[in-house]
Amino acid sequence: MKAIIIGSGIAGIATAIRLKAKGYEVEVFEANSYFGGKLSEFHKDGFRFDAGPSLFTMPKFVEELFTSLGEDSKTHFEYSKLDTSCHYFFEDGSHFYCPSQISDFSKMIEKEFDEPAIHAEQFFKKSQLLYEITSPVFLENSLHQLKTYLNPKGIKGILNLWRLNMFSSMNQKNTSYFKNPKLVQFFNRFATYNGSNPYIAPATLNIIPYLEFGFGTFFPKKGMYSITDSLVQLAKRHGVEFKLNARVDEILIKNKKAVGVQINGNTHLADIVVSNMDVYPTYKKLLKNSVKAPKKVENVESSSSALIFYWGINHSFSQLHLHNILFSNDYKKEFDTIFNKQNVCDDPTIYINITSKLKPDDAPSNCENWFLMINVPANTGQNWESIIKEARKHIVQKINRILKTDIESLILTEEILNPELIESKTSSFRGALYGSSSNNVLAAFFRHANFSSKLKNLYFCGGSVHPGGGIPLCLLSAKITSAMIQNPN
Repeated sequence: MKAIIIGSGIAGIATAIRLKAKGYEVEVFEANSYFGGKLSEFHKDGFRFDAGPSLFTMPKFVEELFTSLGEDSKTHFEYSKLDTSCHYFFEDGSHFYCPSQISDFSKMIEKEFDEPAIHAEQFFKKSQLLYEITSPVFLENSLHQLKTYLNPKGIKGILNLWRLNMFSSMNQKNTSYFKNPKLVQFFNRFATYNGSNPYIAPATLNIIPYLEFGFGTFFPKKGMYSITDSLVQLAKRHGVEFKLNARVDEILIKNKKAVGVQINGNTHLADIVVSNMDVYPTYKKLLKNSVKAPKKVENVESSSSALIFYWGINHSFSQLHLHNILFSNDYKKEFDTIFNKQNVCDDPTIYINITSKLKPDDAPSNCENWFLMINVPANTGQNWESIIKEARKHIVQKINRILKTDIESLILTEEILNPELIESKTSSFRGALYGSSSNNVLAAFFRHANFSSKLKNLYFCGGSVHPGGGIPLCLLSAKITSAMIQNPN
């Protein structure tokens, strides 16, 4: 039996591997000339840049894919654990290195913030509990199948819903744990990991810090793109076929059953079709002649997007780490501007990722490759040319203030990625990085299922469907989707 995967994002690649392990013949059609979707790379003027996701957590989900095909990941994919997860800077001149271990973090806040270590210990204990309750129900299985709720773990999850802090915002809970506003801001930042607003999003999202601190942060030896590359090579070694520059025009439906795809007038038949394309354009473009998009797909609030500057910097900043955050002075204003005003704040929080810190060949000698990102609203028709010009000015000013430099004079090369380009390059609806936001208490249930309830043999994977965006959740999406598909024998 044959399976066709539409799109070679990380979830599409992972689904292809899992279906191959089940015994399917698998073919992946990718519209672009490269693999990986957002998790891709490019080179310019002697610099290498990871184009998208820059934080690597939960490597076990990558390792599982190698194991599923009988291989040892260590032979093909190497990574190391980080002792410091990120370096944080504030406008008042203060800064701190964030240890990646909970015990070290707890000691650090006593020294740097005059905050009792017990506060962090209590927070992470609760964060771990949230993970243990929600993971079996909300992350590892479909929310749209009854069997998820009828097994012992599902029943336990339902009985413990009252413990999930669903009706308090992240900010409200974080304020109750920590007296220092800088620590509250630090923990509020984790809402951005799935493109949400910490002043609205339910405190259930405080599960996210535990995923980083409880399991650790890591760096792939060959850069983030090596996640994509190693998995593509794994799939190819076992017979998965990839077709680049192959944009699917339509998913073919016969008798309410997916039977293949059409590309440039050519028909490709299959027993199973899985779309790794964002669910909204899947309905609007590939299924427009077959079925309407569910209203919850059309009306859902989009997650935030990103404005990214890729800078080749003619200097080496000793005070910067692999991951760096330059915090906004008014965090609430920043999120209000993004989600309510659909604009960009004049004092944005700046994230700077510099892989050349750990992979020196990503930049020429004494230079650095900066992946600089700020959170921005999804594309709803804003004047991005004007927004980018204004945002860049504020970014340069902020960097100069905090790092005591003249960053403009050090930029050797520049590329820019904005929500419009993200939308066109990755078919992400409105350029949203994580599909829908998690600002609603029922957001997890509003995400589209990993299968079609109206069309047989049609499935979905990736950041726009359950359980959400980001590398770990996309890999879990592939796991959930492939588990639904029966073995071909």
